[in-house]
Amino acid sequence: MSIATDAVIPPKIAIVTGGSRGIGRSTVESLARRGVRTIFTYHTHGTDAEAVVAAAKDAGAEAIAVQLDAGNIASLGAFVENVKDALAKLGATRFDFLVNNAGNSHRNMPFETATEEELDRIYNVHFKGVFFLTQTLLPLINDGGRIVNVSTARTRMIGPGGSVYASMKGAVEVLSKHMAKELGPRRIAVNVVAPGATETDFSGGIVRDNPAVNKRVAEGTALGRAGIPEDVGRMIASLLSEDNRWINAERIEVTGGYV
Repeated sequence: MSIATDAVIPPKIAIVTGGSRGIGRSTVESLARRGVRTIFTYHTHGTDAEAVVAAAKDAGAEAIAVQLDAGNIASLGAFVENVKDALAKLGATRFDFLVNNAGNSHRNMPFETATEEELDRIYNVHFKGVFFLTQTLLPLINDGGRIVNVSTARTRMIGPGGSVYASMKGAVEVLSKHMAKELGPRRIAVNVVAPGATETDFSGGIVRDNPAVNKRVAEGTALGRAGIPEDVGRMIASLLSEDNRWINAERIEVTGGYV
């Protein structure tokens, strides 16, 4: 015999790093349209963050912006306290989804001339930051939650100047598989989303603002254009949904068919 219940299922909560612009902003807004509340981080663009909070509200869910330098590991303790404060504002003590999206712009660096300073700057945000931010937040993630680590199609497609950035993202992809295995007992799924060339301000907005680059990307893409943030943000939101609960330890490339 089934028993009816009026128990209320609270809406899910996500943390999205680098959520004030580009793919991160699209992810926050896509999650909001699904009723997912978000705590998202920004580094220096506070005005952009305020706009995302308003856009998420218009899309249907509350969002809270928290400042974070994703490459400053020493700041993570204070960041966690800020997350706890944000969760309290949402009437919660834990969250469900983590999207590691934060990045920093960089130039294409030939292996022969890349400097230690440049390597460390990318390493701190794109790998070390992902590793320790996730580790630090683990006690607050609900069992059965999900993690998405944002990588890049450049781990598959080899080109000039990508050795430093692509290597860091390749490390994130390997890390993600190990995380999926180790967090399995808590039923936390870990996947990678690897965008292709996307029209954002990343790396000086080269895909968005340079017509020659944009044209070259479009010509190499099966669907005939460069990606836009919404292509990727919607994919991430979909991957976090219950419809995709059995996807784990996978790398999903979002390029429109860049072959």
